[in-house]
Amino acid sequence: MQGPFVAYFRVSTDRQGRSGLGLEAQQKAVRDYLAGGQIVAEFTEIESGKRNARPELARALAACRRHKAKLVIARLDRLSRNLSFIAALIDAGTEFIAVDNPHANRLTLHILAAVAQHEREMIAERTRAALQAAKARGVRLGRNAAERLAPANRQAAIERAAILAPMLSEMRLAGLSARQSAHELTARGVPTATGGKWHAQTVIRAMNRVGHS
Repeated sequence: MQGPFVAYFRVSTDRQGRSGLGLEAQQKAVRDYLAGGQIVAEFTEIESGKRNARPELARALAACRRHKAKLVIARLDRLSRNLSFIAALIDAGTEFIAVDNPHANRLTLHILAAVAQHEREMIAERTRAALQAAKARGVRLGRNAAERLAPANRQAAIERAAILAPMLSEMRLAGLSARQSAHELTARGVPTATGGKWHAQTVIRAMNRVGHS
């Protein structure tokens, strides 16, 4: 495949950046897709998909202009998980290829971004509704681990974790750490059992209960 191309990768945490967790898979996807095409520059961002402040993306876009190159990303959500952010890039005339959907045109990219954002919002709403329904049935989860709870409370903890499972899976697949997932759950208004903020350890316990450790 002819170039030039500028590759952009994003991971959510510094730990993922150092370990290569998520990064290596993105690099392989991009390089396999380009199959020897000319990559003039590569940029790696360590930042949450929610934040629009992206210094490395700004550098990548500047390199695209300088080399008259196209930006290549492994998946659309590596560019952003925010519809307005992606729409602004498209409207500004930024040319980019998402390897997971390389033939998508501008309209398709708008639709994919809108559907992804809508689905995240709907998952959050369904999760809140399910948790409220569980609470109305008397389901409560304290601060202790499930194995320390009385049998009734342990079952309640498992039920609550099952309600959260779709959202937890989404965050795991997006490469979010437990700390990033905790921030995301709090930002989406998903309540904890005690009504407080989510923490990394709370997320880890919930993931362990539904087999996402």
